[in-house]
Amino acid sequence: MNPTTAPGPDTERSVAYDAFHSARARTGLVGRLYAEAMGEDYPGEVAASSSCDWPLLALMTARLRMSLGQLLVDAGCGTGGVGLWLARALAVRLAGFDLSTVAVSQATARRRYFLGDATARADFRVAELHRTGLPDSSAHGIVCVDALGRSTDRDRAVRELGRILAPGGRLVMTRSVRRSRTPSWAEQAGAAGLTVEHVDERPAEPAMWARLYRLWVAHADELRRELGEPQATSMLNEARQMLPALPGRRAVLLTLHRPADTPETPGPADRMGAPDCHGGRSTPDERTPL
Repeated sequence: MNPTTAPGPDTERSVAYDAFHSARARTGLVGRLYAEAMGEDYPGEVAASSSCDWPLLALMTARLRMSLGQLLVDAGCGTGGVGLWLARALAVRLAGFDLSTVAVSQATARRRYFLGDATARADFRVAELHRTGLPDSSAHGIVCVDALGRSTDRDRAVRELGRILAPGGRLVMTRSVRRSRTPSWAEQAGAAGLTVEHVDERPAEPAMWARLYRLWVAHADELRRELGEPQATSMLNEARQMLPALPGRRAVLLTLHRPADTPETPGPADRMGAPDCHGGRSTPDERTPL
């Protein structure tokens, strides 16, 4: 089964992510730094470039409430570890998508490790959060880990994920906001025909990023040597930009539910207006690394 592509991915952004995943595949350094930052909470076989740790995997498993054989969508799947781990744990089918062709190819290659001979249970494609190419109401559950903050339009992305979520299904996603701000999560959910079911605090997440960023800075020379100057520079710039904002960061796992008797998702004329300062536009408090 070969990776498939939804129409019109953002080529410029895709190239940047392709370069990152290609560079990381050449060295174990990045994974070792994630492992050091997370300590005993690091799920080594998942090997995600995200804040996904053992507590988050356990929480997502519980919040999804999926049945055997249903379809789970991993939105912004990266190299597939999160979705494949959940698909194995929950005995469900998996459809993952990511902007990076390289990441999708790596995810496809990892299916056998997690699923053995049942590789047909998982499929990966190149697509964007706001344009998945998946059918209406096709997903019984969706996970989105540290991907929404990199979207060019978060409101549109949430509406798209709501479109593909079946009645009774749940969308679980990591979100963050500055503690001094009131999040627009309920408004975004409502515009997608969803309701906020749970907001689970993740108090250890900002400190994990702080440890990781400091490790990147401390290992700058190794990153340059192992990844090359462009990728190392991108990571170091991210670390220096984000470190000062972390003390005021609130991180959560947000569970959105489509009620079984929900009306159809509102049309464009009925949806939210212009995004606010922490809605559709990308803001620094919700950014995460590549």
